[in-house]
Amino acid sequence: MESFFVTVFLWFLLISLTGYSIYMGFGSPAKDLKDPFEDS
Repeated sequence: MESFFVTVFLWFLLISLTGYSIYMGFGSPAKDLKDPFEDS
């Protein structure tokens, strides 16, 4: 039973990090990012 909770926790962690990185890449904070190829 303990392995079930560890598995659920790891899946939650993985999905959370994926969602956060997608938000940082395409969400509101992405407006402040600069494209190095666009600047030159």
